[in-house]
Amino acid sequence: MMGSTHAAPPRGDERLARVGAFRGLFRRVEVGALIGAIAVWLLFAIVAPRNWVSITGVARILDPASTLGIMATAVSLLMISGETDLSTGVMTGTTGLVAGLLSTQAGWPLFPAMLASLVFALVVGYLNGVLVVRTRLPSFIVTLATFFILRGANVGVTRLVTNQVYVGGIDAASGFETARRVLNIGVQFLGVEFRSAIVWWVVIVAIAHVLLQRTRWGSWIFAAGGDPVAARNVGVPASRVKITLFMVTAGAAWLVGMMNIVRLRSAVASQGIGQEFVYIIAAIIGGSLMSGGYGSVIGASIGAIIFGMAQVGIVFAGWDTDWFYSFLGVTLLAAVLVNNYTRRRAEEISVAAAKARTEEE
Repeated sequence: MMGSTHAAPPRGDERLARVGAFRGLFRRVEVGALIGAIAVWLLFAIVAPRNWVSITGVARILDPASTLGIMATAVSLLMISGETDLSTGVMTGTTGLVAGLLSTQAGWPLFPAMLASLVFALVVGYLNGVLVVRTRLPSFIVTLATFFILRGANVGVTRLVTNQVYVGGIDAASGFETARRVLNIGVQFLGVEFRSAIVWWVVIVAIAHVLLQRTRWGSWIFAAGGDPVAARNVGVPASRVKITLFMVTAGAAWLVGMMNIVRLRSAVASQGIGQEFVYIIAAIIGGSLMSGGYGSVIGASIGAIIFGMAQVGIVFAGWDTDWFYSFLGVTLLAAVLVNNYTRRRAEEISVAAAKARTEEE
């Protein structure tokens, strides 16, 4: 009788090696942002508990965080691909002006005006992407040029048409009330009004997260940012991915621009200027790297919530709002330090897990 043999255990992937629950947290890109969000929430819970720990406080926080979260989601996708867009802030104002001028000066119904504004935004995003890919210039330079072009055009064209830098009367356009109900209606919950922009934000983040983590396109985005040359060598259409993502950021800016004009019932030439840095900060707080290949849309949304908490918490605490951007800068620096630490820990855990698996085999 032949001696029995024991089958060798199946060879496993070292990425599936077991680690403790606490150590496993450091594998999550979002952990740094989550730690920061908890710290900021606790700070304002201590200094302004009366207003802060309430459903009203939650609604006040989510209001500015929602539109910022929409933009931070798109910007984080672009940053993961290794690129940056400095025209996103001014684009929110430009798209609002395009729709506003067409509806008030040319007599267009609001929805066709909004559609024309969307086409304009996508064309600008496409041109940004093509210039970056074809010229190999840094996206920082290309989109900075776009920023100044749009900023000048916003003032020049609006003043030429209206003799001022303001477009009012958008609420008189045909279709305004329908647009307002779709993009910026207030919803009562537990006696407090929440803006519908929050729903848009949640849906967009959910779609982006699935795209990034569960689809081939998501793998292409990471590959394009991690090593574009190697990605192209294995068949990843890195150039197409990047151009598409520039169009996505422009489309997100259009959506926020439309939300702004139906909420404010007007458009201003200076709308959105400077916000591009806030979008990038939210993405970085959420774990995205300027160098690409690493990041999370959920983390970017947590970064947006931190922004909302800082903006509202400073008011609740009775602090001088002039200190807001200083607070944001400190938060950014702290988040980067925490993210660097958690990323190193994640790398150490992965190496240790792979080594342990190898020794077992």
